[in-house]
Amino acid sequence: MNHKTHSIHQKGFTVIEVAVSAGIFVVLAVIVAQVYFLIINQVVAYREQIAVSSLADQYLEIVRNLPYSAIGTVSGNPHGNLADSVNPINATVNGGSYQLYYEVTYLDDPADGTILAGTDFASDDYKQIKLNVKNMQTQASNNFFSTIAPKGLEGLASGGALSIQVFDAVGQPVFGASVHIQNSALNPSIDLTRTSDAGGNWVEVGLPNSVNSYRITVTKNGYSTDQTYPNSVGNPNPVKPDATVSNGQVTQISFSIDKTSTLTFNVQDQICSPTASIDLAVQGAKLIGTPSVLKFNNNYTSNGSGQVVLNNIEWDTYTPALSSLNYMVYGTSPILQVSVLPNTTQTFTLIVGPKTSHAFLVIVKDSANGNAIEGATVRLQSNNPSVDSSKYTAGSIWNQQDWASGTHDGNLDIDNIPSGLRLLYFNNQYVSSGVFTSSIFDTGTEATAYTTLEWQPPSQNPATALKFQLATNNDNLTWNYFGPDGTANSYYTVSGTTINAIHNNTRYIRYKAFLSTTNSTQTPVLTSININYVSGCFTPGQAMFDSLTSGNNYSVAVNATGYQTQTIDNINISGYNVLTVLMTP
Repeated sequence: MNHKTHSIHQKGFTVIEVAVSAGIFVVLAVIVAQVYFLIINQVVAYREQIAVSSLADQYLEIVRNLPYSAIGTVSGNPHGNLADSVNPINATVNGGSYQLYYEVTYLDDPADGTILAGTDFASDDYKQIKLNVKNMQTQASNNFFSTIAPKGLEGLASGGALSIQVFDAVGQPVFGASVHIQNSALNPSIDLTRTSDAGGNWVEVGLPNSVNSYRITVTKNGYSTDQTYPNSVGNPNPVKPDATVSNGQVTQISFSIDKTSTLTFNVQDQICSPTASIDLAVQGAKLIGTPSVLKFNNNYTSNGSGQVVLNNIEWDTYTPALSSLNYMVYGTSPILQVSVLPNTTQTFTLIVGPKTSHAFLVIVKDSANGNAIEGATVRLQSNNPSVDSSKYTAGSIWNQQDWASGTHDGNLDIDNIPSGLRLLYFNNQYVSSGVFTSSIFDTGTEATAYTTLEWQPPSQNPATALKFQLATNNDNLTWNYFGPDGTANSYYTVSGTTINAIHNNTRYIRYKAFLSTTNSTQTPVLTSININYVSGCFTPGQAMFDSLTSGNNYSVAVNATGYQTQTIDNINISGYNVLTVLMTP
């Protein structure tokens, strides 16, 4: 038997081999590309470094060849002919565009004492030159420094110094604040920008003599601004006037800046709806001049959402006032003004309404801590004109003293004198009982919390009874009457009782008054009723009396649980009036 061996040689590559080869090729290509771009970037960076270094050497060499007295910038201190940031030098190197400018400052060497310590009145020992080279394509900047000393001794009449300190709202130093020093009264003028150090300080030495003409403005990104001010017609007595510099003297001046805040004024009507197109004047408390030149004093108009938004304002106490002729303030939250802290977002609500010729806003506060007192009863009275009205702080009162708008079962007398609701007197005796159903009162918003039910007189003849039930809803149709336990089987029988929370978050309210007697010669009497409530428009510690008549014999009595009653007599009400009553615990 013959055995033959067959050898088969396969030609070409498998699919897997092709894929692996392609993957290797791609990886190698990516690596080569990365290396290529790295080399290119390094070459570009190296060329940039050479160009910038060349420019720096060239322009610093120019300074080194100048006389010491000529080393300065056009609008700087010291003065000279070197370019500054206002008028920089434009240069081109290897097709790249650059801007260059100098900053020159005096250095007060402590080796021979310092002007701040009072041991060196010639403080311009050296000059430090800072050259800024900026690539106009990349906006990258490089700084180069050099210090140059004079050949001879320093002069004794070589100018004065400004010692500037920058701190925040709590007295901590502010690092990196921009200190802008200008003086256009000199020839040549001075225009410098310096930066506060870690201690919030900058000392500018060697400044020429000049009286009240160094304007200093301190700023920092995201911070408020503080500055000096010139004497002017609008500000004849600045609190911080433009600084004076004298030979051999140090003028010390401090500035206070801090992070800015946002304050939003919400302008709403009496039912808490946003009110647009209301003109608002807003004033801060900080003064830039005496006796009353304010730093912040601006006018605004509420937008379609009833808001005035103040962005980037500094910490201060802000007071709004209406400048709209047809509106007046019925209350605010917080009271009258708001203290804005640094780096905060705060809101202030103004409740506005139709303007009346005469109105009276009473603010009730704790005399010990100044906090608003909620739940105080404020009673305004006058014989001429005739007024007797009570309000409830931190809320409102629905008060009724006239019964003609309600309905009754025919067993009541609503027209008797003196005014009051009574049982009907018929055949020389009072009927045994009667029921009065009040008109409907609209609080204006579903966001309403009812607090207490009060009436006058609070006590009745023992043979008579006066009791109430309340009904509330949001549809102005469904009326279910309940007593203090939230059921139809109970009645409010004690004036000042807290209204059951079942009625909260409803807009419409009415009541039923049940009068009865067991003695036909006696009748219960209702002369007035108050339903106290707090709507969505919260005005802490405030009670507003509008539509008053001008007069000078009003009196106010304020009662609050835990406080002594306060009575103020002979109050003159004319126009819009505000009274703050301090209550003693």
